[in-house]
Amino acid sequence: MKFFGREPAALLALFAIVVKLAAAFGLDVSIDVQACVNAVAAAAMGIAIAVVANDGLGAAIVGFAQSALALALGLGLDWSADKQAVVLTAVTIVVGMWDRTQVTAPVPAGAAKTAYPAA
Repeated sequence: MKFFGREPAALLALFAIVVKLAAAFGLDVSIDVQACVNAVAAAAMGIAIAVVANDGLGAAIVGFAQSALALALGLGLDWSADKQAVVLTAVTIVVGMWDRTQVTAPVPAGAAKTAYPAA
């Protein structure tokens, strides 16, 4: 699939290189922060691909939330594992509720009743 006329992997590689160059030439970030920034970029690209492909947007959003939380923790967010779990659970539930409105059953609700007529 093409995205902005380039392969998504090429855009991610370019972004990763820009982050590494910035760190090499003055941006004071650790290797862990660089990895987290690249993970968030990859998750954002996953959302963009899901939007373009009209497929799997919910999973991409949950993945983005997970990587964004990892980045925030890498940058110094001091949350307990319980708080992290609650936030990610809330994101998953909200996305699941939204997904429910986007999915159509392949068979109408009344079809199951008519498939097996009463004896």
